Amino acid sequence: MPSEYEVVLLEPALDFVRGLEAKLKAKSLRTIELLRHFGPALLMPHCRKLAGYDLWELRVRQSTNICRLFYFHRGHNIFIVTSGYLKKSDKTNPIEIQRALRIRKEYLSGGET
Repeated sequence: MPSEYEVVLLEPALDFVRGLEAKLKAKSLRTIELLRHFGPALLMPHCRKLAGYDLWELRVRQSTNICRLFYFHRGHNIFIVTSGYLKKSDKTNPIEIQRALRIRKEYLSGGET
């Protein structure tokens, strides 16, 4: 197991994190660092596999604010973060899942995101 994993934030994920309020941004960056350090060993409450999809979500909560960052594995040691959103309900937003899947598909086909 490597001592560090590579985590790549695609442009939609970078834009999302940059737009967060300060405390939620700090906690999101900390959760990304946990993924960089622990890789696939990172478990709940920090991440979860989305059932039925080849996606995982980083789970971030700061007070009453909740956000999710979608990512997938690329090879053994690389994690690609596609996008994120502020969570407003108990269910993961299916529109945001489809967006993350589209970004993933574009990335894997060689498109820039």
